[in-house]
Parts: sequence; C-alpha cells; structure tokens
Amino acid sequence: MEDTKQVPKATLHRYPIYLKALRRLKAEGVERIMSRELAEYVAIESTTIRRDFSFLGNLGKQGYGYQVDDLIQVFSEQLGMNFDEKIILVGCGNLGRALLNYNQWNHVVGEIVCAFDLAPETVPPCSVPVYLLDEFATRKPKGCRIAILCISQDIQKTVDLLVDNGITGIVSFASEHFIVPEGIRVKQIDVVSSIQELVFEANAMQK
Repeated sequence: MEDTKQVPKATLHRYPIYLKALRRLKAEGVERIMSRELAEYVAIESTTIRRDFSFLGNLGKQGYGYQVDDLIQVFSEQLGMNFDEKIILVGCGNLGRALLNYNQWNHVVGEIVCAFDLAPETVPPCSVPVYLLDEFATRKPKGCRIAILCISQDIQKTVDLLVDNGITGIVSFASEHFIVPEGIRVKQIDVVSSIQELVFEANAMQK
C-alpha cells in the first residue's frame, strides 16, 4: 500500500466519501460494485474513482469490479477509521445541539455517544445523555479518544481537562486559540475563514 503522503490532497479528501458510500452499500447487501456504479452513488466521475483507487494498489479487476468488503478494509486501514469509534461532544449550545440532532456519523467513524455541558439540566432532551462537565473524568466512556469542542468560554481549561483524561483528538469549533501537548491532534473548523476564502475565490473568478 502506498504511503498517504504520496497521495494528492484532493484524493485524500475523497477517500472518506468512498468509505461512507461503501459501508452504506454493504448495509444494503451489495457485495461487488463497478466504478461506474460507485460513480453514480457518490457523484464522482468513474475515471477519478479509478485514479484515486490506483494509489492504493490493484484493488479490482477489469470487467469484474471491486469487492465491497475488500475496499472497506483498505480504506479503513488507510484512513485509520474505526466504525465503532465513540465520539463525545463538549458544549450543548445551539451548535452542539445541532450536531447532536444530526449525529449521522454512522457508516463513517461511529457516533456521538454522550455530551458534556456546564449546565446539563438546561439542555433539551436529545438522543444521548448529557453530563456535567465537571464529571468528565468519571463519565467519559471507556476507550473514547475523540471530542468535538463547541464551547466559547474556559476553552484552554476545558481542553486541558479533556487531554488529562485520555482525549487524543479534538475537532474544535471554538474561536479562540488553545495549546495542546505534543501528540494531540486538533482539527480546527473555522466557518468564518471558509466563507472568506469562498468570497475571495468567487471574486477572483469574476475578474
């Protein structure tokens, strides 16, 4: 298998799309699929799919297609994704509640299994239990390592609490910068910056 460092960034961004689709197909009972069939399913050109797959070795046979189980295994290994990943959410404000209501992470990495908030008693009923943030050490599910951060205050203090209790990956919607120890992975989701980039690109296209 090729090193992901040699795979173009655009291709890497499509791998999770393929994995999600393949897991859905498996759940629907599909065992084998052609690139043109997958292309219709994910709205990506079949030539692009075949090129993306080529970075991972010889995954299929011409005229026969791809074994869905084999592709799922390859992409899961390549992306380091665990279907049963337990994800937690910290901060149940408007954004946090929206994510809880969505919680459609199945067929990709798992699901949000619980949430934490400074005032859980004020959080409307949702699909997962909501605990007091101060109880994080005792309430965190065993084996949980990924947290989604949706808070706007005491961010560094909260991040320190997460890291001290075994969280190694953080998806952050927080607007403030925070520091994590070496080995902790952070994915910053900055909606404002994304909009700014899009406006810049749109303006450039009109020139």
